Amino acid sequence: MAKTQLNVRVDEATAEAARERALQRGVSVNRYIEELVLKDAGEVGQTFVEAASDFMKQYERVFAEEFGLDPAVGSSHGRAQGREGHPGKK
Repeated sequence: MAKTQLNVRVDEATAEAARERALQRGVSVNRYIEELVLKDAGEVGQTFVEAASDFMKQYERVFAEEFGLDPAVGSSHGRAQGREGHPGKK
């Protein structure tokens, strides 16, 4: 995979902390920073999925009423009772 150079400015204490943590992990500072960014990006994605799940649980009945789903069956298993004007419905 091609690498892109990224220059950042941090205070000396932050730079020293990054060097120490990288050394403790046995990786370069570049790799340490890369791992931090990837971890952070993954956490953001997980936070989004959890928030979306909470939203769907909270509004399950509203969606069921609007789209004719049986909330007792669950949104992932229910079948829509077709209504005109809704894409994909008969």
